[in-house]
Amino acid sequence: MALAATVAAGAALSVFVVVNQMALDRDAADRRALVQRSIELTAAAAAPGSALSCLDAGAGDTVEAACEARVFADAQATAAAVAYVGARLALLTEAADTQPAALKALAASRRAIELDRYGIAAHVLSARDGCTAERCATFAWLTDAAAIKANMKAQAFDQYVSRHASAWNAPAPAAEPPAAVSAAPPVAEPIQSAAVAAPEQVAHPVSSKYTLPSAASIPAVSIMNAEPPLPKGAVEAQAAAPKADAAPGDDVPMPPKRPQASAPQGSLAAPAAPVR
Repeated sequence: MALAATVAAGAALSVFVVVNQMALDRDAADRRALVQRSIELTAAAAAPGSALSCLDAGAGDTVEAACEARVFADAQATAAAVAYVGARLALLTEAADTQPAALKALAASRRAIELDRYGIAAHVLSARDGCTAERCATFAWLTDAAAIKANMKAQAFDQYVSRHASAWNAPAPAAEPPAAVSAAPPVAEPIQSAAVAAPEQVAHPVSSKYTLPSAASIPAVSIMNAEPPLPKGAVEAQAAAPKADAAPGDDVPMPPKRPQASAPQGSLAAPAAPVR
């Protein structure tokens, strides 16, 4: 009997150890799943162009002002911020209810909720869980709920929305008319060179009846020396020759005018005969 009892106790202990180990493994898996969900939310907030990272950390007043403009830039951005904070709250609430030890691994997320920038966490708790500044189950696992309570009383989220909502429905600024396209300047036609534009000249041979002097028979002339006098016969021939530029008839003398007879007084003068 003692042996049988020992074997039964050993079997029960083994089953307990196995069950306990399975429970520990399951708890560990649940904690890993919660931490993984938190990592995914953080990665989504840190994505390029996302304004959700403004809700997780404080970086000074200058950055806070720029973050406010991004978070409340339009209705879609504000709705995304509310959904993001709601997912953080759901994750932390589940961890507090099922895996309290996991809250240590999610300390950064819990601190961001406690800071409650722009009153979004207070708005989510009031709208989703019906919380008030005096009573809310979430306050049990928060280390400091003062900021959330103050935002609930002041309705901080509604004030932020009212401040920016007027810009959401404002008409878009009219687009400026496109600048007038200036007419392209006329393209100047290419100027043809004289060699191309001039008609081609055809060389004609000199007739055999003309005798041209050779280059050797022409004496050299220097512009620095005075011209030699012409021969005496050439001077006389040049003086006797008529001027080349005189028109025909220029060397004919004009006849003198014919005198006209004076008519006696009281009589009409006879008309002069026409000069033929």
